[in-house]
Amino acid sequence: MTGPDDTYTCDACGSTTDRSEALRRETMGGLDPDRWQTLCCPDCGARLKTVLVGE
Repeated sequence: MTGPDDTYTCDACGSTTDRSEALRRETMGGLDPDRWQTLCCPDCGARLKTVLVGE
């Protein structure tokens, strides 16, 4: 089951994607990659959201 926070709309191209389909990229700004993950649009590569994945 997916919740409202599991779907993202890309500001760059307008496509909507599920969290499971988003591309994972390295974090920026010194964020710990074990705690944070940057999700990007699978269609255009733009950043969708940076989410907390660690404790």
